[in-house]
Amino acid sequence: MLSIIRSQIISLIEASLKGLGPLMEKPSVIVEPPSLKEHGDLACSLCLQLAKPLRKNPFDIAILLKEEVLKRIPDSPLKGKIREVEAVRPGFLNFHLEPAAYWPLISEILTKGKDYGRTAAGKGRRVLVEFVSANPTGPLTVAHARQAAVGDVLVNILNFTGHHAEREFYVNDGGNQIRTLGLSVQLRTREHFGVSVEYPEDCYQGEYIRDIARLFAEKKGMGGLADVEAVPFEEYCSFAKNYLMDVIREDLRIFRVHFDNWSLESQVASTDKIVKTLEDLKATGFLYEKEGALWFSSTRFGDDKDRVVRKSDGLFTYLAPDIVYHKHKYERGFDLLVDILGPDHHGYIPRIKAAAQALGKDAGALEVLIIQLATIFRDGKQLRMSTRAGEFITLREVAREVGTDAGRFFMLMRQVSQQMEFDIDLAKKQAPENPVYYVQYAHARIHSIIRKAKDEGFVPADTIAHLSEESEIDLLKKLGEFSDVLELCARQLDPATLPRYMQDLAALFHKFYDRCRVIDADKILASERLALIDAVRVVLANGLGILGISAPEKM
Repeated sequence: MLSIIRSQIISLIEASLKGLGPLMEKPSVIVEPPSLKEHGDLACSLCLQLAKPLRKNPFDIAILLKEEVLKRIPDSPLKGKIREVEAVRPGFLNFHLEPAAYWPLISEILTKGKDYGRTAAGKGRRVLVEFVSANPTGPLTVAHARQAAVGDVLVNILNFTGHHAEREFYVNDGGNQIRTLGLSVQLRTREHFGVSVEYPEDCYQGEYIRDIARLFAEKKGMGGLADVEAVPFEEYCSFAKNYLMDVIREDLRIFRVHFDNWSLESQVASTDKIVKTLEDLKATGFLYEKEGALWFSSTRFGDDKDRVVRKSDGLFTYLAPDIVYHKHKYERGFDLLVDILGPDHHGYIPRIKAAAQALGKDAGALEVLIIQLATIFRDGKQLRMSTRAGEFITLREVAREVGTDAGRFFMLMRQVSQQMEFDIDLAKKQAPENPVYYVQYAHARIHSIIRKAKDEGFVPADTIAHLSEESEIDLLKKLGEFSDVLELCARQLDPATLPRYMQDLAALFHKFYDRCRVIDADKILASERLALIDAVRVVLANGLGILGISAPEKM
């Protein structure tokens, strides 16, 4: 609804430009909420752009344009919706809306319900979002938890804004790490039967390897070292990989993340497919031999150095199957590919984009998001982690200690490019300083008010005609921003603005309820305020749903 008013103001300004004299080119008119509340509800800086072509002071232009706008308001759809238009230095037009301009929003929200905020901005574009994609060599950690929350919510937002987005998990089951995993389990199985072994540093550490070894020994009915040695090495590899994939799937289920696609490296980027793709690249002149290795000329596409795709010992580097996997992604007809990766992958971006160009694909259709780490604090102290040493906090541990709701919300509170601090003690608090509790409590509080009102014979009003208190209008303005916030998140491929919006909306509701009586007001005003808070309830529920967080009716 507010986007309609914005469009109407833009049309009004465009029509009013005719009164300023001829312009060589039609200017682009942008109307946005100002940064300061006292500057009105919407503002336009067009007069600053017109100063040069009109050869006038921008403030003088703003005064003239204001007069032209005021002339046209009575005959426009904005009649009765604009309280004041002011020209301010250095050349802005500020629009102050009447409270009545916001009233229809309540009916729109309550009519659309779960679909309020949904837009067609994505125009049906197909998007593939690949995230987490952890090696099946250990349980998911806190770092994966942040990637999981960001990727999952980003897909929700994309789908809510008119895209067709899918979630994909790429299982790295074709590399040397699976053999290292198998060796780790085999050695721990020998230890299980009392054999002293030399455990290499590059093997996987952590108690979970011993757990897998014990389970494998039980499954195979092993009774001693002879049984350990009788089992083919590949069985150690496959058992450990499959066991850990089950662990990963369960971790994700607990964190409320589901994937539409599970792509296996062993299938998508098998050796024969790697060989074929590299032959194609070599035929086009983008690969060359040097010092016994096969190199990709990635510098031809802006990379800082060429990259090895096959080492002198004949083994492929990680880049080779990644090239094949991305070729596979492109061939599936998506309009946009999004890779969500950890902070150790910064150098990966130019080389994979170079590979896309070498394959004749549009590198602009590939976006790589680097998710910074989450630092965990307990009792005011940072918890140290080392994956190599097997010392890490798992996603499941976080979800169990603070709950999935708090875990997801906290992981989403910072932009993906920023490191985040996760305070476990704060996340567990049932108090207003805990942001997820604060938002959920607003939702539950509204349900409580509506239940009480119903018991006393009040019902939400169908027509709004009296809401004009500052706290009421502030709430309405914030409700009208919901779809804009979602579209911004979709454009930026970053969901962080949504939890901030939810906190702001909850704060405005609590402020409103502290200042304005609802049930104790006169009957007409009480009914209108009930409709207002019911609209807040809808938006809170929709936002929490997109975030994958529960919206409790009682707390």
